[in-house]
Amino acid sequence: MTHTAPQNPIALEARAPDGARLSSASASRNKAPISEALAGLLPPEARVFEVASGTGEHALACVTRRPDLIWTPSEPDPASRASVNAWAQEAEGRMRSCLDIDVMQPGWSGGHDPFDALFCANMIHIAPWEAAVGVFEGARDLIASGGAVHLYGPFLDGERTAPSNLQFDTDLKRRDPRWGVRSLEAVDALAADHGFDRTGRLDMPANNLLLSWERRS
Repeated sequence: MTHTAPQNPIALEARAPDGARLSSASASRNKAPISEALAGLLPPEARVFEVASGTGEHALACVTRRPDLIWTPSEPDPASRASVNAWAQEAEGRMRSCLDIDVMQPGWSGGHDPFDALFCANMIHIAPWEAAVGVFEGARDLIASGGAVHLYGPFLDGERTAPSNLQFDTDLKRRDPRWGVRSLEAVDALAADHGFDRTGRLDMPANNLLLSWERRS
């Protein structure tokens, strides 16, 4: 008998609609700490490329806190792209139109001008490992020397791993064996293989981390 893997959901939670705009309970909880942390990490007038922008609430929070940012969101899901663009109406031009991008598609990063940073929140654990590979392969093309990749979410970190993240990892693998909370050691190695070295780690609410890797010169 052939096993068919379940279709990936766009999110692990329900999203409340308001016209085209979607609202995520998790984004409502974490957009303030994420935007505050990124505000201290991003250089002035940074050009930011976001992978898996979700509803668009993170992007809006970031450009609201840092009006000098120019933010390019992306999403493979049409309803999510529509939501991002609807939220962007409040961004006064600082959020570009949401791009239709799937980081598991080869060559997804081609044809773009350089960016100062790539940001991705809560994606690589609810996707196959190839999605994490795609993020760093694309970052190698997109991010200028001295720029950085910033990833937010849960990670496994040996004895420092929170019990809730171990349970979350088990639950994710039960849904789809290709998923799982990623090992920090494995992501560091992946980043290094693509020319990025870790330069930052911020502990965030609910046992999440905001990790930063800088592009080598």
